[in-house]
Amino acid sequence: MDNTKSKGTLAILGSFRQLIIPLVAIVILALFNLIVDPSFFHIAIKENSAGNPVISGNLISILDFGTELAILSIGMTLVTAATGGQDISVGSAMAIAGAVILRVLCGTDSAPETIKAPIIVAFLISCVVAMIFGAFNGVLVSIFKIQPMVATLILFTAGRSIGAWINSNRLPVVSDVEFTYFGGNIPGMPIPTPFFIAIACFIIIALVLKFTNLGLYTQAVGINEKSSRLNGINPTFIKFITFVILGLCVAIASLITVSRVSSMNYSTVAKDIEMDAILAVALGGNALSGGKFSMAASILGAYVIQFLGTTLYKFDVPSAAISAYKAVVVIVLVVFSAPVVREKLSALWKKIRVSKKEAS
Repeated sequence: MDNTKSKGTLAILGSFRQLIIPLVAIVILALFNLIVDPSFFHIAIKENSAGNPVISGNLISILDFGTELAILSIGMTLVTAATGGQDISVGSAMAIAGAVILRVLCGTDSAPETIKAPIIVAFLISCVVAMIFGAFNGVLVSIFKIQPMVATLILFTAGRSIGAWINSNRLPVVSDVEFTYFGGNIPGMPIPTPFFIAIACFIIIALVLKFTNLGLYTQAVGINEKSSRLNGINPTFIKFITFVILGLCVAIASLITVSRVSSMNYSTVAKDIEMDAILAVALGGNALSGGKFSMAASILGAYVIQFLGTTLYKFDVPSAAISAYKAVVVIVLVVFSAPVVREKLSALWKKIRVSKKEAS
């Protein structure tokens, strides 16, 4: 009984330690903005283009525009933990899922006066399509044993072209006002809708990990595939299902992205978001080689990246240079979150404490 309690305590402490790096990063970014420009934290109620009162400010923008990345980090975390690799096709997959939504809603018209199908139908069809493409990647990785980055390179290369082909290279525009609610604000609700969608996704994945063995099996497969098979776990299915879940995350993120502007540019939508999703997982202290993971840390990592991007935009950093600034900061954070570095820092801290005790 005592051993069980001690193991549970260690697990909780391990999860908390993974949260330290993204939390420290958020604190550093917050302090920097507070010192350089305290107005960064100013929040006000303004009217949007529809004349409805909404809450605006940089913090609201971080929570709003970090939604897609945070949702994608859920699926990317599971894929990374199970396979020890990453899916680099999520941006292209979002272009496909978004194109499906536009096709169902607009039909063959570029700008129909009324939508051709209910929004929920368009979303569900995009979910099915995105999960099929996720399953395609999952089959290549789990059955054909292709390295995840190589397997997903196929969709990464062809995905945006497939999205453009779905709509015959047209850029349909959805005129239905209700469609904008998913990426904007519901009338009478000052908080952006994507925030609530993200909360719903976080709650669902938390319940799934708590009341099913998905998290345990995913970690077991990532740590040692052969041992997990000997213990009755099917590694092929676990790897496959993580890609399918990532596909579902892609569909949800694409709904929000397309809804923001009621249209989509296939070549630029969700550009480089796959790299940010991978970085979110790394910033959460999760080993990119697979195994144990912290979903909460990955989600926090996603918001760290959005916080950084918003900060750079706030201080008028040229858009061409933002990626370079982001890369430098993220590299530092990832290095400090690496298990080897954390172990050395922990050992150094223990030596300092011992030396202080001896001196006293």
